[in-house]
Amino acid sequence: MIRVRTFARSVVRQPTWTVATDVVVLFCGLACFYGVVLIARYWSGGAIPVAEIDRSPRALPLYAMYSLARILIAYFISLVFALSYGWMAARNKRLEAPMLAILDVLQSIPVLSFLPAVMLALVALIPTKQLGVELGAVILIFTGQVWNMAFSFYSSLKSIPRDLHEAALIYRLSPLQRFFTLELPYGAIGLVWNSMVSVAGGWFFLMACEMFVLGKRDFRLPGLGSYLQTAASTGDTRSILWGLAVMIGVIVLLDQLVWRPVIAWSDKFKFEQLESAAVPRSPILEALRRSHALKVVQKKIFAPISEQIVLNLAERAARPTSPKKTNKFATYLLGSILLLFVVTITIYASGRAISMLREIDRASVLLTLKSAGATFLRVNTALLLASAWTIPAGVAIGFHPRLARIAQPLAQVAASVPATALFPILLLGIVHLGGGLGIGSVALMLLGTQWYILFNVIAGAMALPSELREVADVFNLSRGERWRTVILPGIFPYLITGLVTASGGAWNASIVAEYFHVREETLSTLGLGAEISRATDTGNFALLLFATIVMATIVVTVNRLVWRPLYRLAETRFKLV
Repeated sequence: MIRVRTFARSVVRQPTWTVATDVVVLFCGLACFYGVVLIARYWSGGAIPVAEIDRSPRALPLYAMYSLARILIAYFISLVFALSYGWMAARNKRLEAPMLAILDVLQSIPVLSFLPAVMLALVALIPTKQLGVELGAVILIFTGQVWNMAFSFYSSLKSIPRDLHEAALIYRLSPLQRFFTLELPYGAIGLVWNSMVSVAGGWFFLMACEMFVLGKRDFRLPGLGSYLQTAASTGDTRSILWGLAVMIGVIVLLDQLVWRPVIAWSDKFKFEQLESAAVPRSPILEALRRSHALKVVQKKIFAPISEQIVLNLAERAARPTSPKKTNKFATYLLGSILLLFVVTITIYASGRAISMLREIDRASVLLTLKSAGATFLRVNTALLLASAWTIPAGVAIGFHPRLARIAQPLAQVAASVPATALFPILLLGIVHLGGGLGIGSVALMLLGTQWYILFNVIAGAMALPSELREVADVFNLSRGERWRTVILPGIFPYLITGLVTASGGAWNASIVAEYFHVREETLSTLGLGAEISRATDTGNFALLLFATIVMATIVVTVNRLVWRPLYRLAETRFKLV
């Protein structure tokens, strides 16, 4: 069953003076409240047609707050979506296949393909307020964050051991109790590490989401992404360094104040029967646990509410259930109307899409297919290069908490720094060595997608029961035998999730890797990402639609032929029973 820390290990020596902690918590709460008020005032203000991006370092604190607010709002929306969607896909056998197919299609569509429909719709819906453009940017960041979280939670639910399911049935847990006491705790470790890489992905795509051209319209939002993109496009190295320094500072603060405490907290949900010798620690989490004010709030507010909810659920489960009378005709009629509505909308949208595709000439079709082949080769090259170092590095970090305390914040910073801001320097170095944008695009894909594999492997290594490693020590297995019989089977579900999301992320990264603006010039190479970016810049929606369909078809086909069978293998052969 899921391990619970022993009382002796979990109790932290209580200091006699906790006022300082309470004061810090109070001031942090006031600062967050002021930030929410400031963001709400800005979003509810009048729409700004084209915001002027100030490259002065004095503007960076305000820009950092705006960007952080967009990323965090998008993350919380992503978290709710991932939990609900992953739970429905894992629990409902009839909906599982179509829901996974929809998830495959959506994660294969690049951010820029969502951009025209989302941005134009929200600007038209809220034309007089800044809220319309801001919500559009949040939704675009959401599309770059959510898919790996949904895949991770779904994979965790499918790999829950059978005896835990049987225990939930014996105790007659309601669906809500099962979710909070079994399913969410079991998927917590994978969800935490995928949340980190999702937020890192939000920082990566921030430049594309805060400043872009859509036909004749120029959308700019004040933020770190637009600041870095403006500095990169003008070749202002000083501003790039200032922007990167502030971004790294924000990422480090997030790591210390949020991710490290959450990692230490989630370790109690590790599936094992024996106590680990070394566990993650967080001074911030221990300070919060010492806070007298938070204890009072927990005791007086949250504890009574949670106890009442649990009591109500238990009483409801103990009541004898009577067969419900349902009107089969009304249910059938409502389902038929809903199905007819969905089919009608689908036929209408398909007809409009086909009429748009007729505008594409034969030469554009052949060029797009040829570009798809080139991008396919780059994506798989990036995956192979990423796997070669992330798998051993992730296992080492996950097995050694001391190493994780050093490597995890470094990986978080490296994953969050947008490679597009460093791409001009990287590209100049590659060209100096005799390469070109074709090789440079592989490097940019690698920088943007290798973290999906690394963070999932770390999560898998941390979730691997300690007793399995101790058994390997008892039998004195060699390093090769350990990898073949313990490590790879143990991390396999997490590794497949990382590879799937990294593959989709590499296709997404191609839109900025194969088509790049630098110093008022546009550099491009043969590739599907370049076709999508060029179509977005010129407002060629027909070509944008066709290139997006081609990309989605390739990604879904690969998922069906390669990743889906491996998922089934992870659910059956490499499952802790």
